[in-house]
Amino acid sequence: MIGAIAGDIIGSYFEWHNIKKKQFEIIHPKSHFTDDSVMTLAVAKALLDCDGDYLQLSDKAVQCMRELGARYPDCGFGGNFARWLVSEDPQPYNSYGNGSAMRVSACGWVAQSLDQAKDLSYRVTAVTHDHPEGLKGAEATAVAIYMAKTGASKQQIRDVIANNYYPMDFTLDEIRPSYYYNISCQKSVPQAIEAFLEARDFEDAVRNAVSLGGDSDTLGAIAGSIAEAYFGVPRLLREPTLKYLDDYLRDILQRFEKFFPSAND
Repeated sequence: MIGAIAGDIIGSYFEWHNIKKKQFEIIHPKSHFTDDSVMTLAVAKALLDCDGDYLQLSDKAVQCMRELGARYPDCGFGGNFARWLVSEDPQPYNSYGNGSAMRVSACGWVAQSLDQAKDLSYRVTAVTHDHPEGLKGAEATAVAIYMAKTGASKQQIRDVIANNYYPMDFTLDEIRPSYYYNISCQKSVPQAIEAFLEARDFEDAVRNAVSLGGDSDTLGAIAGSIAEAYFGVPRLLREPTLKYLDDYLRDILQRFEKFFPSAND
């Protein structure tokens, strides 16, 4: 799960300073965690709070997302989600935004089967992003993470995504010149998955994602979440990532990794 957080932090500066190349300072002096990391950890906390009873996961997800949202109100939430966080009666709002995919990585780590990865993804996603595209983006990400952590090849992951979620009939070099900032799942999740599929290692996956010049923190978070499960996260990136988190967020991450250990390359 730290892969999503590292990808978020690496991409954070470039969200509003888009670049179209892979050569950049991997941790920019103005990098920071955003809502992507906060909500990733909120979902992780919800899963921990369930203590194995995932029938209550949707309620726990609402509780934890609102709890962390109140704690970090200025970390970059989108307008609809920000209103959901403070609503007296929080209800799903038919979103197909990529926020569903950037926060789902813990589900892929917790899942003990492909079907469970899908179920957990649905439970944490439908509370806000109940549009079919929002649900699909989160599920595709969770499925890719589960497959990567259980030893699937890149070709196997590509085939499952292409046959069940998105056409993967493009390369990053082909789309980079015309790709633009887009927060919809359908225009960012397949691109983030392709950033992983074309990568040589974890860092390369995040560089691929940022180099598209789009919603850089979220593309980085999604690509990083899958790349962690496949490659592991190098200590040279893991250690600075931990330093960007405050004690509260770091504690959630470390408690999660106690039960669902992260891979180091």
